Amino acid sequence: MNEVIKKDNTMLSKRNKIIELQEFLLKQDNENIISNNGNVVRSNRIPLKHTFADGIYIREMNMPEDSVVIGAIHKHLHAWFLMSGHITVATENTSEEYIAPYYMAAKSGVKRVIYAHKDSVFVNVHKNPNNIENLDQLEKDITALSYEEYKKYVNKN
Repeated sequence: MNEVIKKDNTMLSKRNKIIELQEFLLKQDNENIISNNGNVVRSNRIPLKHTFADGIYIREMNMPEDSVVIGAIHKHLHAWFLMSGHITVATENTSEEYIAPYYMAAKSGVKRVIYAHKDSVFVNVHKNPNNIENLDQLEKDITALSYEEYKKYVNKN
């Protein structure tokens, strides 16, 4: 039992460190840091391409070398693909390096910090059963900006 408590406390500590990093960066908003006041950011500095197909939304992100992205919390299991490049993805549970080509399923309810060792192309594939193309509405449907918002979503569904 103590092992479980210790593991849970370690995970919470790491989750808090990610949130502290995000909050620190949000206060720094300058030419190198784009925060958008805590909302999802769409910026030409890390270009996004949006593609829609029947029932799915595909988001392609082009990360320049040495860039860092702190993602929103995804509400659903989804697939992601590293098309080119080399990244490290850190969460409260682990830190893993990936070299393209690579793909996997990403669990919901996780905040990720992504660091690009090289220029990288990273693609997320999300369900979009209502074929929404309004990005603001779509982001509200697929992401939560805080763990509190995510918990409300999970408890409602």
